[in-house]
Amino acid sequence: MRSSRLTPTLVLALGGYVGVIVALTLLKAFFQIGYLWLPENQVAREIRLRPLAELDGTSWFGPVFGYGGNFALFVPLGVLLFILLRRIGPVTACGFGLSLTVETLQYAFGLGRSDIDDLIFNTLGAFAGAAFASWCGPRFHRLWIWLGILTTAVFVVLAALGPRLGDPDKVKDVSAPSVTSQELPGNA
Repeated sequence: MRSSRLTPTLVLALGGYVGVIVALTLLKAFFQIGYLWLPENQVAREIRLRPLAELDGTSWFGPVFGYGGNFALFVPLGVLLFILLRRIGPVTACGFGLSLTVETLQYAFGLGRSDIDDLIFNTLGAFAGAAFASWCGPRFHRLWIWLGILTTAVFVVLAALGPRLGDPDKVKDVSAPSVTSQELPGNA
């Protein structure tokens, strides 16, 4: 590996983005962004070893948010690691290793639910990020690095704003009002 790949901006982007992953997977019990989650609900020790178990539920939102979120969380990591490692296989292995470490620490410290699906979709996200970066080629490397830095900065601002975002007392109900059959024209 040539040392020219590891630039200060890449170190900042990778370090910052790994910090975002650690915060969103291991530290949610200690901060919040708006009302996306309640910190007190994040203190849990549970292990889920059945793949794709969420698909058995009655809601489509859980699997889409869970699987899609885990996939999306690791795509930028895959992109940034590809800039450094230049090979999809090692990037995918690093994504798997980081995800396995996170899931193990969540269980060990009771800071979340350790789920095989998280491991699967995080690894797939790192793979997809690496494949995308490979497909785009080196002409976009600087852009990906700066987007990684920007993503980290936005996360820090959102975390600093904490629960001030989405104050439930100021949230307005924008759903359509319900209409009963008695209110319909022609029904008296």
